[in-house]
Amino acid sequence: MTAITDIPVAKADGETTTLTEHVGEVLLIVNTASKCGFTPQYAGLEALYRKYKDRGFAVLAFPCNQFGAQEPGDAAEIANFCTLSYDVTFPVYAKIDVNGDNAAPLFEALKKAAPGVLGSKGIKWNFTKFLVDRSGNKVERFAPTTSPDAIGPKIEKLL
Repeated sequence: MTAITDIPVAKADGETTTLTEHVGEVLLIVNTASKCGFTPQYAGLEALYRKYKDRGFAVLAFPCNQFGAQEPGDAAEIANFCTLSYDVTFPVYAKIDVNGDNAAPLFEALKKAAPGVLGSKGIKWNFTKFLVDRSGNKVERFAPTTSPDAIGPKIEKLL
């Protein structure tokens, strides 16, 4: 499998890059939305990021509008919302699709590496979380209902 950090992704400004700046870090990759019942999880994600970032951990957010059109804004609106509403300091990338023909390659790799309940590949809703180890290969999937707090002990083990 290609390491997660080698897969092309788009920054919020549309520039294509990879996650190579995160090589050697434990990553929590999340599809996010600003107008979702799970949106308050931004606070918990930011708390995890601040708690562990100095130990080699990063939260990476990928806004998605595929579930109930709950992320209608453009990159500037999303960044403004994240900053003003939740004081988000972790990276927020370009809005993407996580399912379907236009699904981002990163999320295709994550879904393959960590299928959902009963082996399902599709992401069911916003705030599905993927925990990736320092090698960029081992992935664990968490449902939208899993609070960021609940993932803390798993992050600790990988750090």
